Amino acid sequence: MIDAYQTSSQDRVNAALERLFVAPSAELVRLYEAMRYSVMNGGKRVRPLLAYAACEALGAAAEQANGAACAVELIHAYSLVHDDLPAMDDDDLRRGQPTTHKAFDEACAILAGDGLQSLAFSALLDPRLNTLDAETRLRMVAALALAAGPAGMVGGQAIDLGSVGIKLDQTALEFMHRHKTGALIEASVQLGALASGHASADDLQALNIYARAVGLAFQVQDDILDVESDTATLGKRQGADIARDKPTYPALMGLDGAKAYALELRDQALNALQSFDTTADPLRALARYIVERRH
Repeated sequence: MIDAYQTSSQDRVNAALERLFVAPSAELVRLYEAMRYSVMNGGKRVRPLLAYAACEALGAAAEQANGAACAVELIHAYSLVHDDLPAMDDDDLRRGQPTTHKAFDEACAILAGDGLQSLAFSALLDPRLNTLDAETRLRMVAALALAAGPAGMVGGQAIDLGSVGIKLDQTALEFMHRHKTGALIEASVQLGALASGHASADDLQALNIYARAVGLAFQVQDDILDVESDTATLGKRQGADIARDKPTYPALMGLDGAKAYALELRDQALNALQSFDTTADPLRALARYIVERRH
């Protein structure tokens, strides 16, 4: 099921994203090329998938979440562009291709990331992608701003950069990753639910429990793959976290312990969906996929 769902969702969000990269003038063509390169060069599109699946879980058509799906993918892409820069992780490879600062240059990459961040909020408000009422759109913008900013993803990255060579306990490690990785994954589910147009407080609470578990499981599995996989499969440098002496779940818990924890988080996510019917099956499949994926 997940393969077909992933393909259809990727096609849907890619079609919506493609329309956003038309340069408004000749002078901006290179910048827009760098922005497009950073987004359209592959990727699993996990965050858009979660947005679509949450929307469908509440009985709405997936297309209603196009604005949400584009927005979370654009924020994710901008974070990767900046994360790969020499001042941060200094990576040369992303999704099997040269990173944006290698394909263009560092200054262009910084500006492309800045542009993608701004474009995310434009997409969320674009009437072609989001036809919801103004109050709901405002709630969506506020949720995305919180998740992407210093109290969310950016804050998590700051903690990560400051934790190199430091032995964190599990509480500190989870605090970092609930911000760096989990915040945007949680926002993806929340925005998708809001895009349905009829998310109740109980729905949002259950989906938030699901998203918190899935967000952490995603990071645990990433850490496992950094140990077990290879550069060709991952599309980025394998063993990079170990080489930089970054704190990871396998380093803290051992590889078997990390694998067991990923499965525990998957089960927490599945349990959170007990009140939902079969319309939430894509969310269930995504929870399983996140801990079973090999890249």
